[in-house]
Amino acid sequence: MTIRPIVRYPDRRLAMPARPVTVLDDGLRALAADLLETMRAAPGIGITAPHIGVPLRLVVLELDPKVGAQTYVNPEIEWASPEMILHKEGSVSMPGVTDEVQRHARVRISYHDLNGNLQTEESDGLRAVCHQHEIDQLDGMFWIQRLSRLKRERLVKKFEKMARE
Repeated sequence: MTIRPIVRYPDRRLAMPARPVTVLDDGLRALAADLLETMRAAPGIGITAPHIGVPLRLVVLELDPKVGAQTYVNPEIEWASPEMILHKEGSVSMPGVTDEVQRHARVRISYHDLNGNLQTEESDGLRAVCHQHEIDQLDGMFWIQRLSRLKRERLVKKFEKMARE
């Protein structure tokens, strides 16, 4: 397992939709292991392959170290509740800044595990927020695009100032 360099905002690769994974092999499992190590080192609770410059639809989440990490290959949102929640979000590609984002309170996703088995998962709260956040990233939508223009500009200025210091 290797800690990989993280692509930093505003790198244009973060705005590109990721390609579907078509081969589930040892190379993909090694990439997932690298993602987990990179995410833990960042530190973070979720990461996608595009965060390390690999344009594939692969996500690793670890919301509770006791429960362990979960890997999602080609995740898609199948259903989202009409109820919405506000939750503080950030990104390993834009460390040090966070803001509240409105998301669906519950979602159902489909994905493949690393063995190629089709899975579905229903989630709520933080896990639902993470599913939506990371799938947005796979679609080329960086989380700050969900904010108002004013909030987004304020966050970008704050991040740029932090990067200069």
